[in-house]
Amino acid sequence: MLEKIYQDRLKCLEKIRALGINPYGGKYDSAEPIADILDAYSRGDSSRRADAAGRIVLLRPMGKLIFAHLRDQSGTMQICLRRDALDERSWQLARLLDLGDIIAAAGQLSKTRTGEITIFADTLTLLCKSLLPMPEKFHGLVDVERRYRQRYLDLMSNPETMELARKRIAIIEHIRDSLRAKGFSEVETPMMQPIYGGAAAKPFITHHNALGIDLYLRISPELYLKRLLVGGMEKVFEINRNFRNEGIDSKHNPEFTMLELYQAYGDYNVMREITEELITTAVQRHCGGLKVSYDGVEIDFTRPWRQATYEELVKEYAGISMRDSSAVRKKADELGIEQAGKADAVILNEIFEQLIEPHLVQPTFVFDYPVELCPLTRPKVDDPALAERFELYIACMEIANAYTELNDPAIQEANFSQQLAGEQTGETMRVMDEDFITALRHGMPPAGGLGIGIDRLIMVLTGRTTIRDVILFPMLRPEAKKT
Repeated sequence: MLEKIYQDRLKCLEKIRALGINPYGGKYDSAEPIADILDAYSRGDSSRRADAAGRIVLLRPMGKLIFAHLRDQSGTMQICLRRDALDERSWQLARLLDLGDIIAAAGQLSKTRTGEITIFADTLTLLCKSLLPMPEKFHGLVDVERRYRQRYLDLMSNPETMELARKRIAIIEHIRDSLRAKGFSEVETPMMQPIYGGAAAKPFITHHNALGIDLYLRISPELYLKRLLVGGMEKVFEINRNFRNEGIDSKHNPEFTMLELYQAYGDYNVMREITEELITTAVQRHCGGLKVSYDGVEIDFTRPWRQATYEELVKEYAGISMRDSSAVRKKADELGIEQAGKADAVILNEIFEQLIEPHLVQPTFVFDYPVELCPLTRPKVDDPALAERFELYIACMEIANAYTELNDPAIQEANFSQQLAGEQTGETMRVMDEDFITALRHGMPPAGGLGIGIDRLIMVLTGRTTIRDVILFPMLRPEAKKT
């Protein structure tokens, strides 16, 4: 069936060329966004010409009239092609149009007898002939796997997908604008790094032929952003990709977008304030209020958000003291957690993930993690067993992570050495980043640092329960070859 449609459209293509029309037209920059045309008409600007360009998503030939719905990224509107209003070549072209063709139409703006705002075109321009059909016109593209693999068809046929993509763009721009208003500078740091660090994750490895060295796609920009603090850039942020060669599920994609920022002379309390403000204002502006529905639950972003310590939550939901090693390991036994070769803090965190995270539905800041889990974080002065770190949970997902940054080069070097010795299971650091230690020895100001997972934040704010919905081109298994 698809092959027949393709062949039929190839014949149309040749007929269009026979008319002396290029089926893959060129520059056309006089069109207005459809949303602007409709808005102007609704505000009373009805007696004017309009010029629109977009894809045909509905086509209704009616003898000497052809009605079509034209869609651009801003919206959809009707056009009317009339034999008596078009020159003969344009009318012949109109009769060869198919769903999916990209055209431009200009003419008088008015309403039909049924009250639909319409461009009554007197000029028609073909911008691109579509040789393959759009998804079924009434239901759009419904096959989930195909929507991810062929996102262009999803965007083309499902307006809600386009709206989701535009909302993501708007939320990220809101974050950028808000940070710039606070005096932050947006920077770019290396995607390919000779030594990877800043997180506990397995990297992707590549090879640079000219230099003859292996490089790593970054798992985090943290150590480079901190170098900028050393250099005197006091407020910096980056919104960009991180890469982690790990599993794929509804909350994880190997390539994902992070906001990471650092502020000299701040701490994790300053980061908490920034986090609350960035997200709350984004919710108000782009979600129509402070309450969002997510997976059947209402998430309330009204400030202030809940704050609790890691220790309090372990006591509340696991019923143990996190400082009691025997109690921690006994609880791990009950939960079936593998303990061999793992430090107490690592086992404790697996308990946290199993027993505590499922309760963190409403926005919750979890403060003061075991210092063993935080090799880049300043220990608390009054309790060195804890680190000045918080994680923000919303809808049972970690959304943000923040530290009071460690700027003591001796402690940082000792923490790196411990990672290299393999004393902290799960760390994958292989080489000491000597240059970062050197940078700290030159002096890094006290600072707060924050990372926000953009994809997960967009999931929550748009009510999507899988990360694949909010990434335009998510990673997928290769499609099985047809035999």
